[in-house]
Amino acid sequence: MQDKLCVITGASSGIGLAAAEALARQGARLALVGRDAARTEAALAQLRSRIPGIRAAVHLADLSRLAEMRRLARELAAAYRAIDVLVNNAGALFQRRSLTEDRIERTFALNHMAYFVLTQELRERLAAAPGARVVSVASRAHQGAVLDFDDLNLERGYSGWKAYQRSKLANILFTRELSRRLAGTGITANCLHPGFVASRFGDNNRGLFRWGIGVAKRLSARTPEKGAETVVYLASAPELRGSTGAYFYDLRAATPSSAARDDEVARRLWEASERLASGTSP
Repeated sequence: MQDKLCVITGASSGIGLAAAEALARQGARLALVGRDAARTEAALAQLRSRIPGIRAAVHLADLSRLAEMRRLARELAAAYRAIDVLVNNAGALFQRRSLTEDRIERTFALNHMAYFVLTQELRERLAAAPGARVVSVASRAHQGAVLDFDDLNLERGYSGWKAYQRSKLANILFTRELSRRLAGTGITANCLHPGFVASRFGDNNRGLFRWGIGVAKRLSARTPEKGAETVVYLASAPELRGSTGAYFYDLRAATPSSAARDDEVARRLWEASERLASGTSP
């Protein structure tokens, strides 16, 4: 990874920060993307204190907004001639339903549309790096979920967990279709389940929901470093050169749900995402 550029979203804490540190220790340059300026600058300061000579920069964006996704992509494209690794990691679970300024359900916007738009907008910079890789953090939470193309905004029967499940299913379907569309370009795309990680996940919520997630994290969660292991593996392992379109867990290829392996649904999701990105109804 010496001198290779890694763009990591959600890099201010948790899996993103742990992956950034591991990749920097291999010699990578970092573009750390975060929403909160203070937290992201603090993350950079932490990395600099642990890894003298680290080459890293902070880029700020609210990745739930289409305009911010595109602004960030322009900023990154202006700053870097080639991107070797794009780690799509930023995400959240929202207990209460809300819509973004683009009229997209917030979970779907942040957890899926940001992956979709940012990857598309940076495709030229990825193509400029030999053997570039797109690594997307999905989740085993996708098990049991199905997409309803008549209700991607979950106007009916919303729950935070259901929205999160669907968004993680979308991550795997996106990876599957992306790898198909990137055939012949030299760019690979894979995704992963990081495990249940003791991160800031769920801290944006309140009440019993936040309390319950907090208890679960204290009792059964793995460390961010453990959760980041497969991210780093997919970003850097020489043996994965050319491997694409797969879903991993704990450094091994795994089999996602049958819904996540449906090529027709993957195609429909891509087309719906294109319409949402253009500001039209899915």
